[in-house]
Amino acid sequence: MTALQTIASLVYLLSAICYVIGVHMMRSPKTAKNGNILSGVGMIMAVIMIIIEIINDGKIDLGGWTALIAGLVLGIGYGVIKARKVPMTDVPQLVSLFNAVGGGAAATIGIFDYLHVMPSTSISLIFSIPVVLDVIIGGTTFSGSLIATGKLSGHVPGKPITFPGAKLCNAVAILAMLAAAVLVIGFPTNWWYIVLALGASLVFGLLMTLPIGGADMPVVVSLLNAFTGLAVAFAGFVINNQVLIIAGALVGAAGTILTLQMAEAMNRSVANIIAGGFGGGDSGTSGAAADVPVNVTETSADDVGLQLAYAHNVMIVPGYGLAAAQAQHEVAELAKLLTDAGINVDYAIHPVAGRMPGHMNVLLADVHVPYEQMKQLDEANQMFPNTDVSLVIGANDVTNPLARESGNAISGMPILDVDKSKSVVVIKRSMSTGYAGVQNPLFSEDHTKMFFSDAKKGLQEIIAATKQYLD
Repeated sequence: MTALQTIASLVYLLSAICYVIGVHMMRSPKTAKNGNILSGVGMIMAVIMIIIEIINDGKIDLGGWTALIAGLVLGIGYGVIKARKVPMTDVPQLVSLFNAVGGGAAATIGIFDYLHVMPSTSISLIFSIPVVLDVIIGGTTFSGSLIATGKLSGHVPGKPITFPGAKLCNAVAILAMLAAAVLVIGFPTNWWYIVLALGASLVFGLLMTLPIGGADMPVVVSLLNAFTGLAVAFAGFVINNQVLIIAGALVGAAGTILTLQMAEAMNRSVANIIAGGFGGGDSGTSGAAADVPVNVTETSADDVGLQLAYAHNVMIVPGYGLAAAQAQHEVAELAKLLTDAGINVDYAIHPVAGRMPGHMNVLLADVHVPYEQMKQLDEANQMFPNTDVSLVIGANDVTNPLARESGNAISGMPILDVDKSKSVVVIKRSMSTGYAGVQNPLFSEDHTKMFFSDAKKGLQEIIAATKQYLD
């Protein structure tokens, strides 16, 4: 090894260490920001080292440098601006869009290097196998993540989208991918085979994501993130770049673990989720919904403020309605008001509340909610029987007692046992069902009161009322 190669290997090793430590630090909201910065530093070091190696190689002409610099400027500029301006409610679709970009970039690397070496008559399996896996996984991730982005943003209907012959089309796409893989590996001098692999993977990504309903989007985003990591890792094998292999493997492993945890939290297998059919949108109905009485008791901000002011233990249960109304500042203000008065306040966080893994944790950390107050599913469920008031804000399926019964869309799904609280107040805009399309009997129970309002406006009214009783 030359001196530069030795230095490059050490820099890549240091970058990998930054990635591993950064991912470890992201386990907690307390250290997640610093972990993200550390991972970013590792990536900057790797990019600088790669540019130094390119300069030393001396094989890139002016046009190549122009494309490289333009890509860096455009990518960094768009990423920084988009990430800074995006509202918290749009973070899930931004994450999904980044997944698409990562998968597409990895597939592009594989295609470019394949076309670059294709004139050779002796392409090794060590090269052709990673190329075809890179293109297939990257293509599937690209198109699938775009559909997921559309479903999360509302540009594509959140309900499962199916059509006659969908299963046959899926089978054809899978067979085409397998055939293309065999052809690329066995006859690597025909560029049409790699085009077939790319086309089939793009079609499969669409067909895989369209039938999946909105309720499963947290799991799908995590799964596609794992796919992106695998595609990047194979791209690293294609161009023999250590840092891509390590970073991709980390993302793939972390995404896979998270996907399994998310699926477990919904009591569903990953295969069952990919098969689609769960989640029909915010206003869907079903047979189960029709069987549940909707004779609910409405309440007012003044009554809610009175309950909260005289409570000892309060549990706040956030859902996507909180994020959609951008009411995280109000909920933090209410919690501080209560804690300053000596009332215990905690937050019950369901693993799949929101539209992406950890959505509620990120939302609450954004307004500096103490991490100690964020209780995960099992811990929160132990606390509900001693909770005086559970304040459910925009959450539906994750609090639905029907999950304990058989024969409906959410049967067996672990839920937050909100109904075991002494009193429940639900802030909701209407009686529409959640993404699972089943009505929630919690809303009809005797100890539940419904406060129909936008989360932000409703919380503002509750804060004003609570202050009157605490003064």
